[in-house]
Amino acid sequence: MALERRLQVVHCNTEDEWMAGALKVAFATTDMKHVDQHFGAAKSFAVYAVNPEHLCFDQAVEFGQLDMDGNEDKLAAKIEALEGCIAVYSQAIGASAVNQLKAHGIQPVKVSAGAAISDLLESLQQELRDGPSRWLARAIAEQMPADPSRFDAMEAEGWEE
Repeated sequence: MALERRLQVVHCNTEDEWMAGALKVAFATTDMKHVDQHFGAAKSFAVYAVNPEHLCFDQAVEFGQLDMDGNEDKLAAKIEALEGCIAVYSQAIGASAVNQLKAHGIQPVKVSAGAAISDLLESLQQELRDGPSRWLARAIAEQMPADPSRFDAMEAEGWEE
C-alpha cells in the first residue's frame, strides 16, 4: 500500500540552529498521542525532531488500511516514508520488518501498547542528556559527517605499525 497522505510542519524544517543536530524519530499511532499500532499494520506515524533540549512535531504520515497478513510489499512504502528517522517506536514488529528497518539505519523500538508519545520523547531527551545507549550513540554517529581531520591526532602521536 502506498503513502496516502503526508502533513509536514513547515516551521520545523527551518534552518534553526538546534535543528542541525536534531534526530528524527517516528511513532506508530492512530491518535498522534499514543503508540498503539503494530509496525506492519500501522495506518499512520507521527515523526518528531529531537535533541537534548528541544523537540518539534515534524510530520504525520498516513497510509490506507492495512492488515497483518505477511504481505511484505507494504513495508517498502513505510520504510521509504520514514527515511531520515533513526528509530521507529511501535507496539509490535515482525522479524522481517526489523531486518529491513535496520538495513536502512532505522532502529525498531518495541514499547507497551498505549505508551504516551510525550513520555517516550521525554525519556529520549533525558537519555540524550545523560549519555546515549549503544544503538542511539551509533545512530548519532551515523548522522554526523566524517571529520576530514580525524586522523591528524593519531598521526601527531606518531603511530607505527
